Amino acid sequence: MSELTEWAYPLAESLLAEPLPRRWRHSQGVAERARTIATILGKDAELLEAAAVLHDIGYSPDLAKTGFHPLDGARYLRDVAKANERVVNLVAHHSCAWMEAEARGLREELEGEFPREDAHLNDALCYCDMNTTPTGTPTNPIDRVNEIAGRYGPDSLIGTFIRRAEPEILASTSRVLERVAAVKRQPM
Repeated sequence: MSELTEWAYPLAESLLAEPLPRRWRHSQGVAERARTIATILGKDAELLEAAAVLHDIGYSPDLAKTGFHPLDGARYLRDVAKANERVVNLVAHHSCAWMEAEARGLREELEGEFPREDAHLNDALCYCDMNTTPTGTPTNPIDRVNEIAGRYGPDSLIGTFIRRAEPEILASTSRVLERVAAVKRQPM
């Protein structure tokens, strides 16, 4: 583990494990997915893994201020934890967060406070999140989107957002898988 991931795991655990054990298992699974695609990330592999384990800390009852977990988590990481700026930005924008922010009337706040990281990193974090079940096991993005819509209800804000985001989630996953396949095709 790098210094960044050695810092990130205990922080995420302290915020999620007790109040939200299922969310903690999900976050560990997302980080595990990040390790599986490290070969396409080079020097950013640890950055992605840290963001992956921290991506849902905004659900922690101690952090939830706006009710929009990407924003709440990113603000905590920036203002309280003094985290790496790139990790903060990835948490703020994970899994098409801008679409949900727009539905909540928070898009200007989100984008005004937190710039987006490189598209390949945003794709990678979306891939990891949308290929992990709520209990941390591997899945695929279609089943994951269906699970989220079913859990929140198709007419809820989250249900509507996740269906709207589905084409971009699938495109992100496809781009990541294409990069993984390209690395595997390269001669040793």
